[in-house]
Amino acid sequence: MEIIIISIAALLTSILTFFSGFGLGTILAPVFALFFPIDVAIALTGVVHFTNNLFKIGLVGKNADKSVLLKFGVPAIVASFMGAWVLMQISDMPALFSYELWGSNFEVTLVKMVIAVLLILFSVLEITPRLKDVQFGKDKLMLGGTLSGFFGGLAGTQGAFRSAFLIKAGLNKEAYIATGVLIASFVDFTRLSVYASRFDAANLQENVPLLLSATLSAIIGAVVGKKLLKKITLKSMQLVVAVMLMFIAIGLGFGFV
Repeated sequence: MEIIIISIAALLTSILTFFSGFGLGTILAPVFALFFPIDVAIALTGVVHFTNNLFKIGLVGKNADKSVLLKFGVPAIVASFMGAWVLMQISDMPALFSYELWGSNFEVTLVKMVIAVLLILFSVLEITPRLKDVQFGKDKLMLGGTLSGFFGGLAGTQGAFRSAFLIKAGLNKEAYIATGVLIASFVDFTRLSVYASRFDAANLQENVPLLLSATLSAIIGAVVGKKLLKKITLKSMQLVVAVMLMFIAIGLGFGFV
C-alpha cells in the first residue's frame, strides 16, 4: 500500500512543483513519514528528490545561469552540510506543542515555526502589488544560498527559500528552473552524505522497490512538466511560487508537514 500512496504523491507533486522549483521534498517527506520515522523519511525523500533532479538536469540544465549558480550554489552547499549536521543533533528534540485533529496528532517544532514565518514573509513579498517587481540584487544571492542550504539540510525545505530568491533574481523562466535544479542537486548530494547514517535504520535494501517506484513516478511528472513549460509564463510561475510558499508555510506552522 505504501508503494502506491508514495508513488502517486510523487507523480502529482512532481508535475505541480516543476514550475515552482520546489515542493517535491517538502510534500513528499510527510508522505514517507506515514511509514517511517521523520529523520528516516527525510533521508529517503532526499534520495527520490536527488535522482529526480539529476533527470531534470538532462531536460533543462543547459539553460542554467552560471553566475547565479556560483553565487547562490556554493553557500548553499556549505550551509546544507551544517543544517544536516544540526538535524542529526536535534532529531529527538521535543515539539513546541502538539494537538489532535480528526483523530490524528500533529506536532509543531521550533524549526518548523521559524521556517513558516520566513516563508509567509516571502509569499507576501511575492503577491503584494508594490513589491511584486522587486528583485534581489546579486549581493543577496549569498544570503539566499545560505538560508536555502541550511534549512534544506535541516528540514528538507531548501527549495522554498531557493525559489523565493531566484524568482526575484531577474532570470527568465527557463534559467530560473534550470539554475534551481542544479543548485538543488548540489545540496541534495551534500545532505545525503550526512543522512547516510540513517539508511541502515530505513532498511534501504528492503525498500529499493519503493524508492524505484517513487523515483520513476517523479521522473514521469518532470517529463509532463517539461511539456507544459512552453504554455506557462513567468508571471504565472511567480504566482505559483507565492501560492506554494503560503501553503507550505501554513502546513509547517500547523504541523501538517
